[in-house]
Amino acid sequence: MEQQQERINELKMGERGAIISIIAYLILASLKLLIGFLTNSEALKADGFNNSTDIIASVAVLIGLKFSQKPADKNHRYGHWKSETVASMVASFIMMTVGLQVLFAAVTTMFEGKEEAPDVLAAWTGLGSAFVMYIVYLYNKRLGKKINSQAVMAAAKDNLSDAWVSVGTAVGIIGSQFNLAWLDPLAALIVGFLICKTAWEIFIDTSHSLTDGFDEKLIEDYKDTISNIKGVVGVKEIRARNYGSNAVVDIVILVNANLPLKLAHDISTEVEIKLKKEHDVFDVHVHVEPA
Repeated sequence: MEQQQERINELKMGERGAIISIIAYLILASLKLLIGFLTNSEALKADGFNNSTDIIASVAVLIGLKFSQKPADKNHRYGHWKSETVASMVASFIMMTVGLQVLFAAVTTMFEGKEEAPDVLAAWTGLGSAFVMYIVYLYNKRLGKKINSQAVMAAAKDNLSDAWVSVGTAVGIIGSQFNLAWLDPLAALIVGFLICKTAWEIFIDTSHSLTDGFDEKLIEDYKDTISNIKGVVGVKEIRARNYGSNAVVDIVILVNANLPLKLAHDISTEVEIKLKKEHDVFDVHVHVEPA
């Protein structure tokens, strides 16, 4: 119960990261779209639309973090932890949709031809935005690792992608100043690809988790820890899955067939304690069989 409350407190901390992202995206999206239209920069407008969808994605992450904190009920016996992962997947769908729209708009502009380069103010806006998003990325990355949140780490990955997108936007706009106006829509094209790439990476991570995929290396680490516990003769079977960012492990261990029931129970309890303490496993189910 204490561990569950601690996890809920961590999710509440994760909400701060989502809220900071929302505020940053609101300000930057408004600034980029305004200056993008004023300076006629396709790249900056694409970057602004990207940040607009990031607002929706960050709101989805915030909602997911809040839903994850709901206690177990009769329809969700294991709790609502996976809401966090579902929110990350929703965010990836939103990002992919916008990325494809940006790609289409950029390709259309390139074929139509663009003769006039945007004002250099657009480039400075892009560079300033990149700096802000990199600071937000560092904060969310640190927070995501601290609370082991898949949703916050996905948000951090999106923050970093946005920082690079803004750098690419600025480079394209600066290049277009040297009678190379086509560099601006080319930068918008690259922005679109980067958005789609980040969306795909987040989708792969979340779908792997939702289909009960698990890191094989972690499984081996768990097995090594269990094998070194006194009284454990062997590990017959071990499986693990994630509920949100919480790892749940099912283990079948082998012990001496002549051991009293009390000692066998004590060994299984030791297995639970070790995995929770050394590997931050949320819940452990141990089944004991005679060797």
